[in-house]
Amino acid sequence: MKTKKFFVGAAAIGLAFSLAACSGGRGATNTDAGSGDNKGALIGVAMPTKVSERWIKDGNAVKSDLEKKGYKVDLEYADNKIPTQAQQVSNMITKGAKVLIVASIDGGSLSDQLDSAAKAGIKVISYDRLLTGSKNVDYYVSFDNYKVGVDQATSLLTGLGVLDADGKKTGDKKGLNIELFAGSPDDNNATFFFNGAMATLKPYIADGTLVVGSGQTGFTQAATLQWDPATAKARMQNLIAKSYSGGKNVDGILSPYDGISIGIISALQGAGYGTSSKPLPVITGQDAEAASVKSIIAGEQYSTIYKDTRQLATESVTMADDLLNGKTPEVNDTKSYDNKVKVVPTYLFQPTVVTKDNYQKVLIDSGYYTEADLK
Repeated sequence: MKTKKFFVGAAAIGLAFSLAACSGGRGATNTDAGSGDNKGALIGVAMPTKVSERWIKDGNAVKSDLEKKGYKVDLEYADNKIPTQAQQVSNMITKGAKVLIVASIDGGSLSDQLDSAAKAGIKVISYDRLLTGSKNVDYYVSFDNYKVGVDQATSLLTGLGVLDADGKKTGDKKGLNIELFAGSPDDNNATFFFNGAMATLKPYIADGTLVVGSGQTGFTQAATLQWDPATAKARMQNLIAKSYSGGKNVDGILSPYDGISIGIISALQGAGYGTSSKPLPVITGQDAEAASVKSIIAGEQYSTIYKDTRQLATESVTMADDLLNGKTPEVNDTKSYDNKVKVVPTYLFQPTVVTKDNYQKVLIDSGYYTEADLK
C-alpha cells in the first residue's frame, strides 16, 4: 500500500475552546443544585459493553476519577443488551444515585429511566453517545463527531494519494474504487461520522475521482448494527463477491471504527488481498484500539481516529462534581446536539488522526500507550 505522510492539522490534543455564544462557566452558581449533603454521594456509571477495549478504558477512568474525589461509584456494563442497560440504570436510581453518567447502547431506549431520574432530582450526563428523545438529559460530553467523519474521509483521500501531505489535490488520480461502511443506526454518533465523511467525499465521487463499486452510498446501506466486526466482515465478503469478482480491486474503504476495520481486513485477506501484487486497500478507523494501532504499524490499516478517552472521563467527572457542588458545568457547544426534544448543552473535544507516521508522538509520547502495549 502506498503510504503518504498525513497532514494532521493544527488542532491540539486535549483542548476545546469555549464559544462566545455558549452559556455556562465553571464556578457559576447553580441554584437548583445543593452541595451540603453530597459528600461521598453515589454516582451511577452505565457503559455499553466490554467487547470494545475503549469502553473498558472509559469506565475505569471515570470510576477512578470519581473515587479520587471521594464519591461512591456503581459502574455497570450491559453486554450491548438494551434491557440489561435499562435495568442497570433503574437499579442505580433505586440505590439513590445523585448523578448518572450514561454511555447508551441505543440512545432512545432509556426514556422511562430518564423520567424516573428527573422525578428523583437526579442529574444525567450523556457520555459520548447522545441520549435522545428525552428532555431529561442535562449535559453531554463527547468529541466533535462531525469532525471525526471529516478526518476519516480526509485521511482516506490522503492515503489514496488524492490529497498530498498539505491537504491539496494532487490531480493525478481517477477512478479509484472505494466502499463505505457506517456505524450502528441506533447510535446517534454514527450519523454524524457518516455525514461528515460524505460531505468530504461527495465532490470526489461526483467528479469520478472515486467510484463506489457497489453503488451503496446511503447510510442505511452502509450501517453496521451494534458496530459488530463479524457483521462488517460478512458485508465486505458480500461486496467482494458481488462487485469485485471481475478482476477490479478495492482501493479504499471508509470504516468508522477499528473493530469494523479488523473485520473488513479479515474479509479482504480471505479474498487474497495483502500481498505485493494485491495490496490491502487504504482503510480508516476510529478509537485507536491497540489491535488496530498494531495493524497500522504493520502496514495493514492505514489510519485511525484517536479520541483521548481520558479527556471524556475527566470532563464527565468534573461536570458531575460541579452539579453536586452547586456549580454550573462548563460547555462549549449549545447548538449542535439536538436529541429530538432539546438541544443538549455540550462539552466537545477535538479528534486526532493517527497513522504510521505519527502514532509514536500521539499515542506513546502522550502516555496513552506504552511501547510494550503495541508490540
